Amino acid sequence: MKDFAAIDFETANECRSSVCSVGVVVVRDGAMTDSFYSLIRPEPNYYRWFCHDVHGLGHEDTDDADLFPKVWAKVAPLIDALPLVAHNKQFDEGCLRGVMELYQIDWPNYQFYCTLEASRRMLQGLENYQLHTVAAACGYNLDNHHHALADAEACAAIAIALKMLDSADSTP
Repeated sequence: MKDFAAIDFETANECRSSVCSVGVVVVRDGAMTDSFYSLIRPEPNYYRWFCHDVHGLGHEDTDDADLFPKVWAKVAPLIDALPLVAHNKQFDEGCLRGVMELYQIDWPNYQFYCTLEASRRMLQGLENYQLHTVAAACGYNLDNHHHALADAEACAAIAIALKMLDSADSTP
């Protein structure tokens, strides 16, 4: 499989539904072909210091941003029926499920793959398996870590480098 969409969410607080930004990178035939980034007004709309400390986003960034359903209306046609790839799919899939449930949007049965799991299998011996470490091991320089689009680009680069989506042993 050489076609997929890498996705990354940042959240405002401990609630998975509190997505405050999304980055998506579309990969076709093994090459990054399209991307999308948007700020999102989170729900619930409050920021915890530890989230702000990670990604730097706050009310000043998202109070005038669109709510998730309006943003997702732009993302859904972009990703169409592509499988989704995330670095730590448990977090990003959980965010997507949480915010879709909150806004009562039907789950379109997305198939998720995980570059974190794949890198643990295929790149044994790394100091850690954080996104920036794995990206560097795959030859990708992640300059703006915790920006949703930059993280989605790094995830796409890792998936391409590992060819994880072409391997028979990659599990959703």
